[in-house]
Amino acid sequence: MSVSAPPREIGFVLFAGLTQLDLTGPWEVLTRLPNTRCHLLAEGRAPVRSASGLSIVPSMLLEECGQLDIVVVPGGPGHLDAMQDERLLSFLKRQEPGCQFLMAACTGTLVLAAAGLLQGYECTTHWTALHRLSAFGAIPANRRVVFDRTRATGSGVTAGIDLGLVMAAKLAGEDVARKIQLMMEYAPEPPFAGSPMTADPATVKALEASSDIADQIRAIDAGAISRLRRGARLIER
Repeated sequence: MSVSAPPREIGFVLFAGLTQLDLTGPWEVLTRLPNTRCHLLAEGRAPVRSASGLSIVPSMLLEECGQLDIVVVPGGPGHLDAMQDERLLSFLKRQEPGCQFLMAACTGTLVLAAAGLLQGYECTTHWTALHRLSAFGAIPANRRVVFDRTRATGSGVTAGIDLGLVMAAKLAGEDVARKIQLMMEYAPEPPFAGSPMTADPATVKALEASSDIADQIRAIDAGAISRLRRGARLIER
């Protein structure tokens, strides 16, 4: 008598101020995989409020979570606080040795970087944050989806859907991924350019100039890098 394989366990990390599509894009794809259980992970049981005001209810606490096959980290404005959250960073470090993949969408990549888990890995993130990766020993790649060994990252927001589909193909085969995409009717036809490489230069320049937290970002990155060096997790290249 054949013994069925245990379900694949995927954990999606929640933190205040996340961008909900960074989370729900890959969630919508990966929850459709066969023999897979997906969990919404947080430090507490209270609903977690996204940057746009959508509240998401956790299904499991970080501290009660066993070893996962895949961990997914979203981005969003709250990634800056997440980069300084020792409980979250410690959870990611504990999970990493036994994970098949660590995934991150958008600026969730910076959370993995702050945990010291991207040293020597090629990865991507939102185009406005791509320049920040090399300081953590990561190798920035200006592509929509990047896989490097056990790390899988997507660029900005909607790229999380693409990331999920590429992951689905790797885990369950291209036929399954094709069916998931078709059932989702994911066939984007954007009315405007959604990449800085094809967008109107004036629009790109306006967005680049709109950030009023550049100094805060630099300070948080510097603090995270300093902590990694003190912990001997960041090896000078």
